[in-house]
Amino acid sequence: MAYTRGNLAVKERARQEQVQQQRYRETTKVVTRRRELPIREKLLYLLTLVACIVIAGMLIGRYAHIYQINYAINTASKDISKLQTNIAQLKIQKERLENQIVPTAKQQGYIEPTKEPIHVEKQAAK
Repeated sequence: MAYTRGNLAVKERARQEQVQQQRYRETTKVVTRRRELPIREKLLYLLTLVACIVIAGMLIGRYAHIYQINYAINTASKDISKLQTNIAQLKIQKERLENQIVPTAKQQGYIEPTKEPIHVEKQAAK
């Protein structure tokens, strides 16, 4: 091998030999395992999670109670407005009936009392 630096054919053959050698090279992969959490840290996370769930449950319960109270207030106000309209109608009916008392009494034969007081005699006991 006299002159190899400038000869491209020789360089090409050398590359092909390196590629063939790399095909058969065995590769290894390094697997790293995560370290497990200590028991105290697990308990701390668990207690934090339980505390958050309890607080959320309390808040949701409070909001549900407030919703029920608001619903009761709305139904009570609707009932009150219905009763007020009913009371107004009954007052009107009462005034009509009061105005009709004297004419119906005269039609049925009643006479108005005089200005003199009415005396009732007591009967003697026998």
